[in-house]
Amino acid sequence: MSLYRDQGVVLRTIRLGEADRIVTLATRDNGKVRAVAKGIRRTTSKFGGRLEPMSHVAVQCWRGRELDIVTQAEVIDAFGRVRADLGRVGKAYTVLEVVDQLSQEGHANAPLYDMVVGALRVLEVGDPPLLVAAFVLKVLAAEGAAPELDVCVACGEDSELVAFDPVEGGALCRSCRRGRPLGPDSLALLRAILRGGLRAALAEPASPVTDDVSALVTESIEAHLDRRLRSLHSAVVR
Repeated sequence: MSLYRDQGVVLRTIRLGEADRIVTLATRDNGKVRAVAKGIRRTTSKFGGRLEPMSHVAVQCWRGRELDIVTQAEVIDAFGRVRADLGRVGKAYTVLEVVDQLSQEGHANAPLYDMVVGALRVLEVGDPPLLVAAFVLKVLAAEGAAPELDVCVACGEDSELVAFDPVEGGALCRSCRRGRPLGPDSLALLRAILRGGLRAALAEPASPVTDDVSALVTESIEAHLDRRLRSLHSAVVR
């Protein structure tokens, strides 16, 4: 075993035995890490509430054969305002679930780490309607799986795009249309998020267009992962 230090966001925890938990983190330098926090469920635990889902922490761990062992943990960001708001909690948990599904153990992914920390920090100061959609689109782009929004994904024509099919991978023209209708305002907003207009997109107030964009992006990430995201379909997401 070897000792290492890293920064990470706690994605989830699982009970282990009577007093321990397995903590899953998305870290900057070690990818997804699964580590045992010994005695964390005791009232006298040295970890206290530092290793709860959503916490941004600096950790020290022993590297094990199957599971690492957390020996130290210090909170960098607790995201108290997010935790106090049920709507923001739902969005945060969706972000965490997406990262959990996309990150890999032992494979560093600093851009994904930076994106999840950034998304949670945005939620700490506000509650943008498009936070989850923007985060997911940026993640899909980083994965090389961003939806095609410039030409018809079926025939390649750059004529009027009027529909969206996540299985096909993007927008469709009038001749090829299937899936969900795609309005011009929704298409413009999707393009803006992917082309440097993130700040303006996050300032968009809730509207039928932001709802439509969120639904389109939900379908896109679920098609990419080939599974439904539990947090996206809970009552607290929107």
